[in-house]
Amino acid sequence: MTMNKTLPEPFNNENRVLDFLTSSKYRLYRHLFLIIPIILVLYSSNGELGEPALNLLLFFLLFYTNMYVLVPKFLFKNKYALYCLFTLGVIIVSTAIYLVGYYLFAPEYNLDGLNIPLFYAFILVLIAASSSIKLFQKWIVDRQLIYELERSKTSAELEQLKNQINPHFLFNMLNNANVLTKKDPEKASQVLVKLSDLLRYQLYDSTRDNVLLTSDIHFLEDFLNLEKVRRDNFDFLISKEGDLNGVLVPPLLFISFVENAIKHNNDSAKSSYVNLFFDVRNDTLFFKCINSKPILKAVHKSGGLGLANIKRRLELLFPESHSLKIEDNKKAYSITLTIKL
Repeated sequence: MTMNKTLPEPFNNENRVLDFLTSSKYRLYRHLFLIIPIILVLYSSNGELGEPALNLLLFFLLFYTNMYVLVPKFLFKNKYALYCLFTLGVIIVSTAIYLVGYYLFAPEYNLDGLNIPLFYAFILVLIAASSSIKLFQKWIVDRQLIYELERSKTSAELEQLKNQINPHFLFNMLNNANVLTKKDPEKASQVLVKLSDLLRYQLYDSTRDNVLLTSDIHFLEDFLNLEKVRRDNFDFLISKEGDLNGVLVPPLLFISFVENAIKHNNDSAKSSYVNLFFDVRNDTLFFKCINSKPILKAVHKSGGLGLANIKRRLELLFPESHSLKIEDNKKAYSITLTIKL
């Protein structure tokens, strides 16, 4: 019963029984756990199962032949007919060897007292037990492999989504700076300075798995200040409530919401705004983004690539611990995100 692979951490932490049944360091204990009960049964059967020493040899021969030869070679490969055929053949050959051993080594033992139905029932139980153990171990290893593949796929997909967000953001800002170099070089300089701060955050902080919530909020504040420099009729508000200190979140978690809000609230006829609200209480983070809507609003699908990305990231990062609510009315568009920390 040897399985050399190490279980992933969730398995080890939540169920030590699985570790005992699969880890190679417990192999000796597993075999003793099986051998001792079998010896006790054989030596307490009062002759119904025959001579104990020969029975022990027979049963171990069947048990380990099935476990290490028949099950891996046939049952694991879905060759059920061949498995049954070879199992029956092994039982017949083992029985013949068993009888020859009786006449050669234990002629004084009376086979008339042998309980044939009980004898073969015990053999079938041993075969079923050895098959079940190997099948269970294979299920655990397969489950581990699936877990590792899903984790690897999730990490790769998250990295891909982050890479999609960053170029999209940089494209918008560089385009803004290019326009301002002709209209207002001083503002263009301010844009480039603030953009360098944002790039510093993206290069060093966004590569981590988690960042401080306060750092991500500061990033959003720089981003909105950059937009305010570009647009005279734009204003924003960032509200922070609760204890935000020390709270960790995935980097660039909120920028897609803010980009989406800015993209669809540009209005030359009146002032536009983006308001952000952060609140941490009872181990839960509440985030709300509200943006104004232009008087003449073109018909569009809400969110585009950025919002689609953030929805996918949320599904991967917080599959069962987040809720996202989108409200769209005549005057404003709002997104409410709740995350269980």
